[in-house]
Amino acid sequence: MSDINMVDITAKPMTERSALARGIVSMKKRTIGMIKEGEIAKGDVLAVAKVAGILAAKRTALFIPLCHPLNITHADISFKFRKDAVEIESVVKLNGKTGAEMEALSAVAVAALTIYDMCKAVDKEMTISRVRLIKKTGGRSGDFIRR
Repeated sequence: MSDINMVDITAKPMTERSALARGIVSMKKRTIGMIKEGEIAKGDVLAVAKVAGILAAKRTALFIPLCHPLNITHADISFKFRKDAVEIESVVKLNGKTGAEMEALSAVAVAALTIYDMCKAVDKEMTISRVRLIKKTGGRSGDFIRR
């Protein structure tokens, strides 16, 4: 049997924690225009992606095997249009014994996959990239800010 363990956080103190993650869905300029104009057949792409991302943050422990279930107190997703991409940003906050990094990353990844799903009929060349942690606060290891 291999050494696979969920980290024991029983003795750790509760602290305020947050995580910020980002990712990019690159696509044709025409696809971006269709999203902006509400012309995607499946509906409001960014509204659905936002709900999907928040749901993913809340349910991360269900699909990442060694993540602890967390009592998230805030989760949000925002979007910025670039010339040939949509940038996704997620923020997750909580008071707990372990950080929110995986929840913020999961939120971005699922929001990106949702955008892909909703737009694939008009743009099969989309790419999802640069899903990454930008910042995290709290906990024993302290703060992290990507340079």
